[in-house]
Amino acid sequence: MINRSRVAIIVPVYNHGTRISVVVREVSALGFPVFVVNDGSTDSTAEMLSSGEGITVLQHVENMGKGAAIRTGFKEACKRCDWAVTIDADGQHKAEDVQQLLAAVHSDERPIVVGNRQGMEGEHVPWTSRFGRKFSNFWVFVAGGPWVDDSQSGFRLYPLPESLELNVKSRRFQFEVEVLVKANRQGIPVVEAPVQVVYQKGAERISHFHPWKDFLRNSMTFSRLIFGRIFGGLSGK
Repeated sequence: MINRSRVAIIVPVYNHGTRISVVVREVSALGFPVFVVNDGSTDSTAEMLSSGEGITVLQHVENMGKGAAIRTGFKEACKRCDWAVTIDADGQHKAEDVQQLLAAVHSDERPIVVGNRQGMEGEHVPWTSRFGRKFSNFWVFVAGGPWVDDSQSGFRLYPLPESLELNVKSRRFQFEVEVLVKANRQGIPVVEAPVQVVYQKGAERISHFHPWKDFLRNSMTFSRLIFGRIFGGLSGK
């Protein structure tokens, strides 16, 4: 069982000024330490965060990528916590589902728990999200990772400091697929827990995922990982 007093919540944010206040308010209500990593935002994000109470704001002067922001959060959370929940800043997740992630840890094992978003085939879910998830699931497995149903979910529970020690090279969205491959290679279990997802019709959606650019980056990451798997870790470990 997880000691709840040793769990932190990390929110990587980049130009989510219209959403971040709500997300921070919801996660803060859960009673865990909250670390918000402002990854070089150029909109109103910094202003919105300045009014947040009971949170720790970590700053990147320039945009370094989601993976880099998560690592910054890990490093700070490690000082007082054994686990970190990551949740996206766009409002697609329900903060209450943090309990689903914690409940997936049943023993003394220290797994990565991936929030498996339910309802991803809904009509309001962008095609890029549906296609990207299937594409990623397949190549995570081929690259030597676990078979999971939602390898692109950003709503996760990570064991600390183990997750920092996996030598994940990616610093943008690809961090979240590479960490699954590296964890599986190092014997860290990866499990999934069902979570809700919110994609509302007509609602403004803030996403910094660029379909063609990030699919190319994903392909390059998977190529590196597969090469490393085949040739004994020359570049993939």
